[in-house]
Amino acid sequence: MVNALTQMADTPVLIIGDMVADVYLDGTIARISREAPVLVLEQREERVVAGGAANVANNAATLGGLSYAVGVCGTDVSGGALLAVLGENGVHTEGFVRAQAHPTITKTRIIAGGRATVSQQIVRVDREWHTPLTEETEEGVLAQIRALLPRVRGVVLSDYGSGTVTARVRRLVIEETRRLGIPSIVDSRYDILSYEGIGYVKQNDAELAAALGRELCCEEEICAAGHELRQRLSADGVLITRGDKGMTLFLADGTATNIPVSDHSEIFDVSGAGDTCVAVVILALGAGVDPLTAARLSNIASGIAVRKRGTATVSYEELRAALTAGKEAERC
Repeated sequence: MVNALTQMADTPVLIIGDMVADVYLDGTIARISREAPVLVLEQREERVVAGGAANVANNAATLGGLSYAVGVCGTDVSGGALLAVLGENGVHTEGFVRAQAHPTITKTRIIAGGRATVSQQIVRVDREWHTPLTEETEEGVLAQIRALLPRVRGVVLSDYGSGTVTARVRRLVIEETRRLGIPSIVDSRYDILSYEGIGYVKQNDAELAAALGRELCCEEEICAAGHELRQRLSADGVLITRGDKGMTLFLADGTATNIPVSDHSEIFDVSGAGDTCVAVVILALGAGVDPLTAARLSNIASGIAVRKRGTATVSYEELRAALTAGKEAERC
């Protein structure tokens, strides 16, 4: 797999979807407010990290790929901060459409702690837009996709349900990636059945159950559901992430391969691990790596991501070190 990782370097990929600014406000508990029975925090730090589709784009860049991003953000301060964060890692953000009508999707987490207590999230404040894209904004997104598709070797649709991936965006990406012969993958939290014709699908087991409208209580039911989803979407493959049970890859040849968790070390935070998974898969497929090896690489990378706090990226060097350590362990 080390050779496959080397192949991935400098592979150009396009990430399209709901771009999110994850804001973390860290504070020290000072006292109880006189105005209400709530904590008063003295703010220590405020930081912005890439979330949603932006986290996929960020991971694609830190993993050594050429990452191009298309999405919508506002003309607000959060939009500028998000673009700056992506730019620090070399993500190409020229494909962003900045629209005053659609403020930047922001998820602000308030983190509280004290000298003798563990810091923890006490509340999250979300700012999203719930209206469809304006015609002008949608046309801008479609124009950016058309301009970038000939330059890339793989495409991600990262659909968090916020409205960036419209029906026209879906249709354009599915039709053009098939025509150009480049791999595509979708990670859609709520609307996976609308992606018929996509190349590959990434879902977790809970999303798979919700999509098919039934509980999946055993291995046999998950296996049947994975095959059913792939067939209904006419996809080349479906990758189901399953928490501590690893992943299962379903391919068009009828195979279903279980990939166990690569590292059973302590899990700090699963935030963004799915984004890391998708970024690795598209870079590998775009570089000509076979789907099973791509899935195995993504499994190892996701194992690195969950051992970090908050929405995090995985670097090329970290993944290479993990692969090298795995090879050494096999020799012992």
